Amino acid sequence: MEAALERYRIPDIPESMFYIHDYISLEEEAKILSQIPKNKWITLSHRRLQAVPAPLSGNNTLLTTRELPVYLYNPVVNRLHNDFDFEKINHCLINEYPPGVGIMAHEDGPAYHPMVATVSLGGSIVLDVAEKGGEAKRWHILQEPRSLLVTMGQAYTETRHGIGDVLRDEGLERETVANWDLLGVEERKSIEENGGVNVRQTRVSLTFRSVKKVSTLGGKVFGKVRR
Repeated sequence: MEAALERYRIPDIPESMFYIHDYISLEEEAKILSQIPKNKWITLSHRRLQAVPAPLSGNNTLLTTRELPVYLYNPVVNRLHNDFDFEKINHCLINEYPPGVGIMAHEDGPAYHPMVATVSLGGSIVLDVAEKGGEAKRWHILQEPRSLLVTMGQAYTETRHGIGDVLRDEGLERETVANWDLLGVEERKSIEENGGVNVRQTRVSLTFRSVKKVSTLGGKVFGKVRR
């Protein structure tokens, strides 16, 4: 798998993180955004999310064997499986971040196989990555619309990641952005012309994972299969 990703590797970060700009097309992005169900958002204090096909239980079990919906499977999941031979992806967390809203530093944890693939839609955003520990090294990764960020191995198990609650990401340049040389040419040019600033817009992230523990019990009610 890593051999297929090698030319997209982000340098100088614990192994391994990979970044591909324009992983999906403008048309595919628009189609996915239009098909996210409007009645399934869970509203938190400052952002909204959906867990597809279902949230995990208290003991980190996925209580359904339902497949991911077609609007996520095609083009993204099917493409990931074909391109990179990932473990079977059975879960997607959809997050919507309005401008000025981020998420505190966290790690994905042992509920999943040590791989996560995130597709960004809408606006660009800076992901802050830091090693665990007191004197942690830090990196900044700019995620463009339609891009793919893959995290695995030590980068998955030995780092934490978060997004700042800011309206503008500032000081962006080759020396401060770990994946600068992997960004699209137009994105780099836009940031340079804007004085190293990315003005936040509403961003939707699709975070794909493979949950280790899956149970069929959640799909049954009084002995009948729930459809």
